[in-house]
Amino acid sequence: MQTSDQYAVFGHPISHSKSPLIHTLFAEQTQQSLNYSAQDVPAENFASAVDQFIARGGKGLNCTVPLKELAWQKADRLSERAQMSKAVNTLIITDDGSLTGDNTDGVGLVTDLIRNHQIELKGKRILILGAGGASRGIILPMLEQSPANLAITNRTVSKAETMAEDFSKYGKLSGGGFSNLASEQFDLIINATSASLSGDLPPLPDTLLAEQGNCYDLAYANQDTPFVTWGKQHGAIKSLDGLGMLVEQAAEAFYLWRNIRPETQAVIEILEQQRG
Repeated sequence: MQTSDQYAVFGHPISHSKSPLIHTLFAEQTQQSLNYSAQDVPAENFASAVDQFIARGGKGLNCTVPLKELAWQKADRLSERAQMSKAVNTLIITDDGSLTGDNTDGVGLVTDLIRNHQIELKGKRILILGAGGASRGIILPMLEQSPANLAITNRTVSKAETMAEDFSKYGKLSGGGFSNLASEQFDLIINATSASLSGDLPPLPDTLLAEQGNCYDLAYANQDTPFVTWGKQHGAIKSLDGLGMLVEQAAEAFYLWRNIRPETQAVIEILEQQRG
């Protein structure tokens, strides 16, 4: 007889996922009875896999690449941050089997920056590199921290401009291309492109990072990503990758499912130890 509540992360590929470990540690810490698994789900099987998971009594799902947009479409209700990001990484399955979609990526990033690394966002000049789904998922929570301005830059300029327009009612932001950056400086530069993991950094001026500035790569790896290395080479006070964000977005999802907020620092430390 199944006694533990069932949760899972769907993705393709998924074998690398740290989410089962993270949520198992959260459950032990908060004395919650649940089982969290990783399931390899290709995009074409997503809708039926969700339906089967609900039919088996599942309580909640995380969705990662390439399923976040499909989860957004599948949800019956969306939080404001999910609505604006057009992507869902957390599905809450209600008692009647309907789905509430949320996106915890942005709040995970903000929490990691402010609480774990004491990086102030209010009144700061912030640059986001890239205008894809990862950028869209973090913009609203970043704007809620009242930066002086938030700029989005992208190789395809029109994508950055459109994204800035989409969020214009929430704060001061602009969109442009890399050629616009030559005379600008920022207090925080966030890499939301996938280029860093392939070693292909976008063209960044040497003067882009302001004095006492910080860098943050949404990606994470066992070694410094090329963007984290760039930040260290250009005088960043802190140049960080997204491991803390990974844990903090998971903690927000756990809270949405269980109505209890786990402590994250010990979990981050375990993951840091694992990657040496």
